[in-house]
Amino acid sequence: MAPEAPQAIRLEGVTVRYRVPKEVVSSIKEYAIRRLQGRIEHDELVALRGVSLSVAHGERVGVIGPNGAGKSTMMKVIARVCRPTEGRVVVRGRVAPLLQLGIGFHSELSGRENVVLQGTLLGRSRAEMEARMGAIAGFAEIEGFLDAPVRTYSTGMSARIAFATATDVDPDILLVDEMLSVGDERFVAKCQERMAGFRERGKTFFLVSHSLPVVEKTCHRAIWLLDGEVVADGEPKDVCDRYREWARNGSGGATAENRDR
Repeated sequence: MAPEAPQAIRLEGVTVRYRVPKEVVSSIKEYAIRRLQGRIEHDELVALRGVSLSVAHGERVGVIGPNGAGKSTMMKVIARVCRPTEGRVVVRGRVAPLLQLGIGFHSELSGRENVVLQGTLLGRSRAEMEARMGAIAGFAEIEGFLDAPVRTYSTGMSARIAFATATDVDPDILLVDEMLSVGDERFVAKCQERMAGFRERGKTFFLVSHSLPVVEKTCHRAIWLLDGEVVADGEPKDVCDRYREWARNGSGGATAENRDR
């Protein structure tokens, strides 16, 4: 029997719950007063429900499902942006998370300072980031604006430097929440070429997307999430076809018979 491939990602019974206020509170002062008076009531939103799965090193996995299914929450749990309420998450290897480009950028800091800050959040040293600064700015095509405050950048410039910073490593695991649209067609092609290079070098690739053709074309495996649970997990075309059928029928939820257990 062939040895089992080493795992890059493992989720064991992962549940994520959020507390959501029932009423809109218009200010911090009002919230503080209501909380002190015990007048804040919350609903519970369960984003993931006991999800267990594993991803082998070098595997390319696409995650599909409607809005609110728990896809982005799963990515945030793997990226260690969000802690599970219950369960265990194990990730082995350096992760490059592309969850929301530009998140965490400080508008009053320069592009250079934000690159160093983002690199620190990704586990790299200041010296490493300074050494790679020219390559990052060159890829993002913002060399002339590197020392300007990020508040002077266009949305596209901010997204480009965020993408360049996150991917200017040789990650073991690449997390991508939706395919990127961070500039003109030429720059998008350059971003896709960089991600294709990661795939060709056998890196673990974990993609959330609403584009079923992209998942079928680029992934070895597809996972369908619905209401925070795994409905199907298998060969991309089979899983995507089942999802298309479910979407066409307008079902409010997959039946127990349709779920993979």
